[in-house]
Amino acid sequence: MSIPIAPIITVLIVILLSMVVTRVATIALTLTGMSRQAARFQARSALTGAGFTTTESESVVNHPVRRRIVMTLMLMGSAGIVTVLASVMLTFATTASSDTGSSTLALLTLAGGTLGLLSLMKLRPVDRALSRVIRLGLRRFTDLDIRDYASLLEIHGGYAVAELLVGANDWVAGHTLAELRLNDEGVIVLGVQHDGGEYEGAPDGETRIAAGDVLIVYGRGDQVAELDVREQGSLGEAHHRQATEGRDARPGVPPEEP
Repeated sequence: MSIPIAPIITVLIVILLSMVVTRVATIALTLTGMSRQAARFQARSALTGAGFTTTESESVVNHPVRRRIVMTLMLMGSAGIVTVLASVMLTFATTASSDTGSSTLALLTLAGGTLGLLSLMKLRPVDRALSRVIRLGLRRFTDLDIRDYASLLEIHGGYAVAELLVGANDWVAGHTLAELRLNDEGVIVLGVQHDGGEYEGAPDGETRIAAGDVLIVYGRGDQVAELDVREQGSLGEAHHRQATEGRDARPGVPPEEP
């Protein structure tokens, strides 16, 4: 009973190569401002040719650097990695089919090797070292916009950047940013996508918010979530006062009378 060593080694090499390529692309996409989860998903989709249509996909298409990264991944996937893996797996299956015992042992060996590679790539020291090397390489050999937006915006400790679609009955509708005083609540408006299509970055206090607008805001996740469901009227004003005073203003819970 003999195990087809060469096909197994080839498959594992191709799998390792695809992992490294995906990791490089993931880090490159995060350096353009994408979240790590979205970047990983887009990198894997592009390499495998899955072609999922998501909001992140639109942000990739509309961003020249991200588009270039994904196009490179798609080219690599169509020209080599996926095709080679399929061909080697077919050779492996043909070689092992003549001997049931060797086929089972070979499959177990391949599965064990794959799990070993996955475990290795997930080790924290390996992840840190690989990420450091990739970042240095991208900084030295590419002209990508090497800025870690997550670090710049301090997106941790409960803080996040979010989009809020303004409804007709929302508390923010019909008011200027100066009237809303969202800064007093710890919520910063980074931009406004007006319903007519015009985007206003770094809006000032004179910017009026209307139904159908989309606010791009930065703040604590719970505070942003509460703001998203805050309705007009005295209850909304009470929630605003509580948020300004630093107290918990949970949606659906009537605030205490001041």
